Amino acid sequence: MSAWRLVEDGNPAPEPEPAADPTSEATGPLGGRTERPRSGARRMLVVAAVVLLTLVGAGGLAAAGTGMFAEKPEGCGKPDRSIQLYAVELPKDGTQIRLGYGLTPQTASYPGPLMEMMEGECLAITLHNQVSAETLAALRTDPAHPLGVSLHVHGVKYTQQSDGTVQSASYVPPGESRTYTWYAQPRNNRTGAQGTAGYWWYHDHVVGGPHGTQGLSSGLFGGLVVRRPGDPKPDRTYTVVFGDRQSINLRRGAATDTCTEVNPQPGPSCLVARKGERVEFVVVGIGNDMHTFHLHGHSWADTRTGVISNNGQPFVDSIPIIDNKTLGPGDSFGVQVVAGDSVGPGHWMLHCHMQFHSDAGMSTMLHVLDENGNMPPGMGHQHGAAGATGTTGTAGATSTTGAAGAAAAPADGGQHQHK
Repeated sequence: MSAWRLVEDGNPAPEPEPAADPTSEATGPLGGRTERPRSGARRMLVVAAVVLLTLVGAGGLAAAGTGMFAEKPEGCGKPDRSIQLYAVELPKDGTQIRLGYGLTPQTASYPGPLMEMMEGECLAITLHNQVSAETLAALRTDPAHPLGVSLHVHGVKYTQQSDGTVQSASYVPPGESRTYTWYAQPRNNRTGAQGTAGYWWYHDHVVGGPHGTQGLSSGLFGGLVVRRPGDPKPDRTYTVVFGDRQSINLRRGAATDTCTEVNPQPGPSCLVARKGERVEFVVVGIGNDMHTFHLHGHSWADTRTGVISNNGQPFVDSIPIIDNKTLGPGDSFGVQVVAGDSVGPGHWMLHCHMQFHSDAGMSTMLHVLDENGNMPPGMGHQHGAAGATGTTGTAGATSTTGAAGAAAAPADGGQHQHK
C-alpha cells in the first residue's frame, strides 16, 4: 500500500501557504504545476487507493468496472473472428480425471484444438464450462478454492478481464460461459512493439488451485500459432506437449502412437504425413521436468518459423540447423520439416533425448507414408495400435491448411501413466 500512500500515517501534510495572487500558478523546473491539492482531496485519493487495493486483494478486478479495466487490448477494436470453445470431461485414463478443450463438446481433446492467428488480428473466444462442479471439486487442493475453468494464453496481448485467473475473477463457473479477447499485436518499429508472431500455447489457470496445476495435468491445454504475412504455411500441424511422468500429450509408451497400418487417422496420438508434405510441430513443455525434443531423420532451422526465409541468404551461415532442442516447463517453439526429405518414407522416432525419459516411454513415431499414401513396411516393430483411454479429437482443428483433422479411435489401456 505504500505506493499509494499520499500522506504519511500520523503526519498529515500542512495546508499550503496561500498564494499572493490566487489566480497565478507556480511551476516547477519542467513547467508542471507544483501547488499541492487540498487535504480533503488528498484524503479522497487515499480512500480510493485503499478501495482499489482491497478489490485486487480479493480477486475482484472485474468487479471494479469496465471503465478502469478494459475488455480489449489497445489496438483491438471489434474482434475480427469469434470462436466457441468448450471445456468438457473426457473418459478417465485409469483413475486419472481427463478434461479437454474442443470446438464442439464432441471433439474435445488433449491437447485442445490448434488456434491460429495473423499478426494484427483480434480474436474473441467464448469458453463454455461443461465440467461438472463435482469433478472440479474432486480436483481442487483447497476446499475454499472456487470452482471453474479458465483460458490463459501465452504470447499475445489481453487485458485483466481475459487473464483467466482467480485473482482477476476471469474464470468460468460450472455451466456458465465467458468471452476472452486475444490480440496478436503486430510489429511496429516506430513504437518499439516487437510483435507477437511465434509458437505459443493456452491452458487453464484455475482448476485445482490458483495456478491451474490440476487443470494442466488433466488435459486443459493446447497450441497457438501467430503468423506474420509471408510466413511458410504447413500442410498439417501437430501440437506435441512434453510433460511429467515422461509423457507426450499425457500419454506414454504404446498409448503415444495409435496409428493403424491401414488408413491411419491423424490426431494427438497418431502423427502421420505423406512424403513431401510440410509438417509443423508446436512443441510445448508443461509440468516440472526438463526435456529435449528430437526427431529422427529430419532437421530444422533454429529460427522463429523453423525455416530460413527466402531473403535470409546473407545470414544463412549464421543460422543453426538442429535436430534436437531443449524444452523447459512453460517453453514453446515451432518446428517445420518436409516429411521424408532425402530420407524417404518410414517410421521416424520422435522422443525426449533424456535417456531415462525415453526408456520410460516418452517416445512416439512420425509415420511418413509414400506418395500414394501407403504405410511403409515395419509397422509391426513400432508401438502398435494400443492407445490411451479417452477421446482424442483433432490436431490443428482451426487450421485452414492442416490435414490432420480426424479423430483417433479411442482404445483401452491408460494405466501405464500411473506406474
